[in-house]
Amino acid sequence: MDSQGETSSGRVIEFTTPRAKLIGETDKAIRADLADFPLALSAYDALQDDPEALASWDMANYITMRKLGYNDHGRVHAFITGAASLAILGLLLDAGVRPDIIESGVGDVDDVYLAVILGTMLHDIGNQIHRAAHEQHGVMLAMPILERILTPLYPDIFKRAKIRSFILGAINAHDLNPPPLTIEGGITAVADGTDITKGRGRKAFALGSVDIHSISALAVDQVIIAKGVVKPVRIEITMNNSGGIFQVEEVLAPKVIRTPLSPYVELHARTHPEGDEQIITQVRLEGDHFVMDLEDGERVEVAVNDPQTRAAQALAESLNMGVERK
Repeated sequence: MDSQGETSSGRVIEFTTPRAKLIGETDKAIRADLADFPLALSAYDALQDDPEALASWDMANYITMRKLGYNDHGRVHAFITGAASLAILGLLLDAGVRPDIIESGVGDVDDVYLAVILGTMLHDIGNQIHRAAHEQHGVMLAMPILERILTPLYPDIFKRAKIRSFILGAINAHDLNPPPLTIEGGITAVADGTDITKGRGRKAFALGSVDIHSISALAVDQVIIAKGVVKPVRIEITMNNSGGIFQVEEVLAPKVIRTPLSPYVELHARTHPEGDEQIITQVRLEGDHFVMDLEDGERVEVAVNDPQTRAAQALAESLNMGVERK
C-alpha cells in the first residue's frame, strides 16, 4: 500500500506491489479510519488479539494456497480487504449513503464501522475447512470469535444479536453465493474483489500454481479506491498487460454488479502504454457491460462474464422454473 490520504479528487486508498510490511501499513490505515469510532476500534483490537482468529487466517491460507494452489486468502488478505472496506465505507458515508444498520434503526455509524471491519476481516476463514461452501463454514467459525468480541461491547443481547446478523450476512454473501442484501455485505464483497494485484498472484505462482488466476493477477499492478466522478466510489485498476482484464471481469466486476453497491461504484481499468503489446487500453463498467477501448481505436461493448448468474440460470432451466420467486 503506497499511500492513503486526501487529494484533489478526494480520499484515496492505494494498493500496489511490492507488499513488504503490508500488515503494518494496512493496520495504520485501519486505525486511522477507526480513530473516531471507539466501539469499532475496540472490536478491531480484540480481533487482532484473538488466537482463534489468528489461527483461522493461517489455516485458511494453508488450505487455499498449499493444498489448492489459489491466491492468498489468509492474514494479509484479511488486512488488505479490511482497509479497502473502510475506504469504501467512508466514501459512501461522505456521499450521504445510509448503510442498512443505520437505515434499519439498529445502530449508528460506529456500529456500521464495527460490522464492516469484522465482517470483512473474517470473511474467508471458512476456507480452513474447505473451499467448497467456505462462506457457510465461515459463518459457523465466526460465531465464537464474535461472541468473545461483541459481548463486552454490547451488554444488551438484543442489539448484539442484531449487529451480529449484519456481520454474519457479510461473511455468508461475500462470494455472491448468495448475493448480499445489505450495504454492509456489499462493501465486504467489493472490498474482497479489489485484492487482485500481482503481489497476491505471485505467491501462488511461486508455489507452482500456473493458471489463469495466478497469471492474470500478475498483470494487475495497482488498485486505487478514491472519490468517484459521477458516483461516490471510483475503483481504478492499472494493468501491465491486457491479461489483467480476467481479474477485473471474473473477480471484481460481478461483485460490483450483483451487490447493493452497484449504484454507487464506478469501475475503470487501463493498461500502461509502455507495457507489453496491448489489445485493450481502457475499460469501464456501464451497468452490466464493459465498454472497452482497443489499441486500434475501436470501441466495443461486452457483457460481464458472471459464472454464478449463469449457473443459477442453468439450474433454474433444468428445473423448469424461474431464477427468482417472490
